Amino acid sequence: MEITGRSKLMFVLANPVDHVRASAVLNAYFQSIGQDVATSPLHVQPDDLATVVDAIRRMGNVVGFGVTIPHKVAIIPHLDAVTPIAETIGAVNFVKRTDEGCLIGDNLDAPGFIAGLARQGHAVAGKRVLQVGAGGAGRATALALARAGAAELVISNRDRAKAQALAEAVAALHREVKVTAGAASAEDFDLVVNTTSLGMKPDDALPVDIDRIGPATIVYDIIVNPPVTRLMALAEARGAKAIGGKAMLNEQMALVADFIRR
Repeated sequence: MEITGRSKLMFVLANPVDHVRASAVLNAYFQSIGQDVATSPLHVQPDDLATVVDAIRRMGNVVGFGVTIPHKVAIIPHLDAVTPIAETIGAVNFVKRTDEGCLIGDNLDAPGFIAGLARQGHAVAGKRVLQVGAGGAGRATALALARAGAAELVISNRDRAKAQALAEAVAALHREVKVTAGAASAEDFDLVVNTTSLGMKPDDALPVDIDRIGPATIVYDIIVNPPVTRLMALAEARGAKAIGGKAMLNEQMALVADFIRR
């Protein structure tokens, strides 16, 4: 890829930054469709987020940036506007910069998450789902699961109050879905989703105990790097179907390209 003065630039804001794969996937996608857009990760400490965002406003050849852990919620006060879906979710994972320097946030996690599952031949409708995590990504996936017709959604999180707040928010929007918060056994569910950061490091604890799941269970870990987390490897060893975060990320590429063009 040749980057010149004609190239449009994007960033991915993260902390830590070594797990970021979105930039490589975006670069490959833009190259495949003939768009002169180059993306790079930026290591941004939480205390520096406002300064970095203000600097990006002033960069005329920047068309936008991705947002990942831990900035998906914290970014919102620094933006000029967010899309309705990002407002509902309460988190942003992509931001478009207009020619005037305005920053508009969107959340493509939700459609990307469902599309990644569908690409593997699985639907959410009628399934009992256990979701681990209630952060920025968890907010998006929980709403996506309810909107896609899950019969039941249980949200588990180390901070029980945070899980309860998310469950109540989703239930208020989707009264047809049974949504609760609390600990639950993975083997009682059709789909187990990890939206936490546990699994990025080799010595991380498992986000959920899956020792008793079987071949009928789907385990969807939205972590992108490593491509196969320990949770996924254990799921496959139990005969279950394991899906990684790259499935979700890949589906977001066309959505990102369309978003920054609008």
